[in-house]
Amino acid sequence: MGESNFVLKVEAACQKKEELYTASKARYAVRSMFAGAFLTMSTAVGIVGADLLNTFLPGSGRFLFPFIFAWGLVYLLFLNSELTTSNMMYLTAGVYLKKIDWKKALEILLYCTFFNLVGALLLAFLFSQTSAFANLNPKGFLGSVVEMKLQRSNQLVFFEGIIANIFVNIAILSYLFFKDETAKVLMALSAIYMFVFLTNEHIAANFASFSLATFNSISKDLPHLEFFNVLRHYTVTFVGNWVGGGVIMGLAYAWLNRTQTIYKD
Repeated sequence: MGESNFVLKVEAACQKKEELYTASKARYAVRSMFAGAFLTMSTAVGIVGADLLNTFLPGSGRFLFPFIFAWGLVYLLFLNSELTTSNMMYLTAGVYLKKIDWKKALEILLYCTFFNLVGALLLAFLFSQTSAFANLNPKGFLGSVVEMKLQRSNQLVFFEGIIANIFVNIAILSYLFFKDETAKVLMALSAIYMFVFLTNEHIAANFASFSLATFNSISKDLPHLEFFNVLRHYTVTFVGNWVGGGVIMGLAYAWLNRTQTIYKD
């Protein structure tokens, strides 16, 4: 009885990631930077759009922002970028299925996470030099969201992080399983829209929003945007995201497909 499509996809993904990481860490770093950059681009446009819509109908920007943000994930999926939260699923499942050594998987995951942040910082700096970001209001969409997130307790951030990466990896699994390109886009957009609308914690999304706030003049009016508080938030979000994407989605689907029955994905 042959391997499931899920196992074959995970094996291929782990092999590809490990081979590129081993052969050229610079190329792996750039692919990871693109993931952070693409999410920062869609975040930036969503922020400006939300602020504009809120001037006409207060509160309505919250409905627009997730839709624009979600396109960043579509870009990185179709353009083969390396995103830490999807790698949590791939690499955790790969370790369980014995497709990659756990030490190598952890090394790749941390490397990817770091360069997701670098990509977000670079794009955030570029946006800080543009007219669209020249006169942001600290009480506007970006400042309000960043302050709200950075005031959350570790427990709340942890559980928000779990939920966020369940949604994200629903999008990733749909992208893997579906054959029709339009269906892939629609499923990815729907899942990403939901976690962003709920303001769940996703580490790469936070790399984008926190970086955009840091390089903007509104940063001086955001008292919780402080280095150690941001580091705390990133750390707890990372663990929560791993539980949601790595354990709940990755391990579960790996276990479901490690079977001799015909019921496989």
